[in-house]
Amino acid sequence: MASNYIYKEEKNEEVSSLAKKVVALLFFFFLVSFNNYLPYEHQGEVNSSFWASLFNIYFFVFNQTLGIVHEGGHGVCYLFHCPEFITTLNGTLFQLLFPLGIAYFYRRKKNAIASYIALFFVGFSLLYTSWYISTSNHGAIVSAANSFLGVDGYHDFHLILSSLGVLEHYDIIATVTKVISYLIMYFSVAMMLFEGFVTTSKKRGKKRKNKRR
Repeated sequence: MASNYIYKEEKNEEVSSLAKKVVALLFFFFLVSFNNYLPYEHQGEVNSSFWASLFNIYFFVFNQTLGIVHEGGHGVCYLFHCPEFITTLNGTLFQLLFPLGIAYFYRRKKNAIASYIALFFVGFSLLYTSWYISTSNHGAIVSAANSFLGVDGYHDFHLILSSLGVLEHYDIIATVTKVISYLIMYFSVAMMLFEGFVTTSKKRGKKRKNKRR
């Protein structure tokens, strides 16, 4: 009975180790490829390849999720009658804090891979934010065609940057935000690879040594 239990435990560890490696590699290849398919980086271009279609589905799902969380941040402030600046800023804060909260939750649960996956999406969300900032000079109103809600609305970052008196530096702010977003994503993927290939191997090596004793 004891030997069966040990065998099952070792088998589960092997499956878990393999799953971590597969997830880490998937995110690595995703990260090095996805910039070629970003919809807001290649507007006006038509790409009907299989990979482009796959990435378009991903971007649609993720952007819709981001949009819901973003608008939820505004909605909370509407309920509590926050000042206009806070109400406007809270959409982006929610959009970033939502995946960050998930990362923190899994970190506390000692699930490193899940934590780094959530952190990756913090970076991805920030990348979208950098694009949004880069359009601040288009005016105070976002047209219905470019709005998540499908109606004309205020451009969050036109109002935020104007209120702070830095609208003329929107391009620098957008670039810095973009660099930070990529640093977060590359760090997350690097840690996934480390967790999947290095940490897991070390743990298995220690267990084997303990068995020999």
